[in-house]
Amino acid sequence: MTDNVSPWLEHGLSEQEYNLVLELLGRTPNYLELALFGVMWSEHCGYKNSKKQLKKLPTKGPQVLQGPGENAGVVYLGDGLAAAFKMESHNHPSAVEPYQGAATGVGGIIRDIFAMGARPVASLNSLRFGDLDDGRVKRLLNGVVAGIGGYGNCMGIPTVGGDLYFHPSYRGNPLVNAFCLGLLQADKIYKGSASGPGNIVMLVGARTGRDGIKGASFASEELSDSDRDKRPNVQVGDPFMEKLLLEATLEILERDLVVGLQDLGAAGLTSSGAEMAGRAGSGLFLDLDKVPMREEGMLDWEIMLSESQERMLLVVEPSKAAAVAEVFEKWDLLAVEAGLVTDDGNFTVRRGERVMASIPAELLTDKVPLYDRPQRVPDYYEKSKKADFSALMCHGDWAGLLKSLLASPNLSSRAWVFEQYDSMVGLNTVVRPGGDGAMLRLPGSDRGLALSSDCNSRYVYLEPRRGAAIAVAEAALNCAVLGARPLALTNCLNFGNPENPEIYWQFVKATDGLAEAAAALDTPVTGGNVSFYNEYDGLAIFPTPTIGMIGVIEHIGNRVPAGFPAGGLNVILIGESREELGASEAHHLLTGRDEGEVPELDLALTKRLINFLVAAAAGRLLRSAHDLAEGGLAVALAECCFPGDMGAAVTLDDGLSAAAALFGESQSRVLATADDASLDAVLDSLERYSLPFSVVGRTTDDGLLTVGHGSDTLRAKVSELKDAWSRALPEAAAL
Repeated sequence: MTDNVSPWLEHGLSEQEYNLVLELLGRTPNYLELALFGVMWSEHCGYKNSKKQLKKLPTKGPQVLQGPGENAGVVYLGDGLAAAFKMESHNHPSAVEPYQGAATGVGGIIRDIFAMGARPVASLNSLRFGDLDDGRVKRLLNGVVAGIGGYGNCMGIPTVGGDLYFHPSYRGNPLVNAFCLGLLQADKIYKGSASGPGNIVMLVGARTGRDGIKGASFASEELSDSDRDKRPNVQVGDPFMEKLLLEATLEILERDLVVGLQDLGAAGLTSSGAEMAGRAGSGLFLDLDKVPMREEGMLDWEIMLSESQERMLLVVEPSKAAAVAEVFEKWDLLAVEAGLVTDDGNFTVRRGERVMASIPAELLTDKVPLYDRPQRVPDYYEKSKKADFSALMCHGDWAGLLKSLLASPNLSSRAWVFEQYDSMVGLNTVVRPGGDGAMLRLPGSDRGLALSSDCNSRYVYLEPRRGAAIAVAEAALNCAVLGARPLALTNCLNFGNPENPEIYWQFVKATDGLAEAAAALDTPVTGGNVSFYNEYDGLAIFPTPTIGMIGVIEHIGNRVPAGFPAGGLNVILIGESREELGASEAHHLLTGRDEGEVPELDLALTKRLINFLVAAAAGRLLRSAHDLAEGGLAVALAECCFPGDMGAAVTLDDGLSAAAALFGESQSRVLATADDASLDAVLDSLERYSLPFSVVGRTTDDGLLTVGHGSDTLRAKVSELKDAWSRALPEAAAL
């Protein structure tokens, strides 16, 4: 216990919360019990500042087999197959120790997936960093990317995509959001429940050490310069042991040897044991004398709060315990009988026969105080709507501006990142990283699964509700342009300190937008993660509600590429282009300011566009399709030219300024191509879906990009644009 600090403060509780503990428990808790309350009532475990807002998210649908509340959500894919998927943050650990922070973030989300009985088959990641002219940011970026690749590659799970953005707000507090998806039989979903009094509680996997102690509490605090010394709060991962743990766990599940199982993640034995008991309405005790440890002299609270990696907690019938131990021994892993399920409703910690702590499990899991925090519209909100676009409107050198945008950190090629990941292991990846989304072949089938992640945090900062809705729409379109129907989403909601009324206002508005878009697009939320307190020395990150979306295509042979596949094709711009320069990458590049009105979003139109894209892919009407996002039409045209070193000749007649026509970021737009034989069918289909469109030109094989707009012309060699786009990130990230 720290001198001169109230014990409840030491464990992250307020005085009001400590008084509630006294009231609920009916006595004064001992030090260990207070530690258990502290970690379970932390924001990271208890969601006390977010749970009320999360209740408004749509979580049900005919495809949803398991919604929020378990290790991962599960959706039905058809043909008896289901997908378990989830996204979580590992932001604070990555800020302190980037390699291990990112690596253990990957390891933790993988365990969440196989804890459901699913074999992990793909990973994504969503990353945010400060400006790359800062040496510390470069080190963070290099360490995080190496950690993701180091863990995922060793596991034999392909990392198939993700997204990466840079902004000064993330300088001291990077975001590392990890997504994993696994496949399982729809009738074999396992849950983290400790049912059946008399059943044995087994601890399997790695030994317990002092790494990661109070990691959940650490994740529920703001960062500062002093936190660079908090490496003991960061877990240390061993992907080779996790691979063994994965195979052993799937084997015991296949043999039906387990009643319930839970990953040991945040708060370690405390959260896993209490949550398993709480879900079942049972009790559970753990005997700390049975816990295998790799360090001597560990105190009770250290053992209970340790977040040492590669561990699982199992509930097993007594008659099957020997068989479980035999399987883990075969995989050279520990498996010990560490406790029992009881019928008293208590979560109890013992040393042999001595009771060290005993608390009704529901007090730790269901009685967490839930807050409606005060809200206030931020001071910047109205001021930021006024923007001076003269630098962009009068720029004139459109080819030069396009080249600069393509070489900017947020729009340049991400190949330097994803080439450090193994995206092909397993041989099921049919669309690799680098496009709108990724795609996997479903085993034993011609059907496919699309995956994407997305969030434009500048949009969310300037207009939280619309910005969050756009993140959902963009993630859905990233699947639809491939030809896959969006099915469901997970999220990772990254915000600053919720006790700041302006931050809480951002969070409430963003969850409103997320709920609205998810409902409109029929993509229920199956689970996710809230990460608050993302601040560094009192400065909050841009609000970043990251969306992870999955979709299904009935035949992978119908998938639609993003790049122009040949010359002589008709280029079709689908969607409505408006005079919208606010919040754009082009304006930010020229001014360094985050300002202006966020582009409008028509969710009904987005839904029709998705339906058109899925139908057009099934009918093989399109030769390519690419979502228009940051950078607008000019950037999208260049990106479509790059894969095959193609060209395009385009003429725009839209009544907009040249700046808006080329670099405006109007939403729900797609750049598609069709050959002459299919053009009439494509245009007829667009009219049936009531979608605005224009045939704006043709692809060429001369390697030139030409865009005419009235008296303005953008003309550039694709090879020069591609060179700038390709070299920018590796040069900027070099240490």
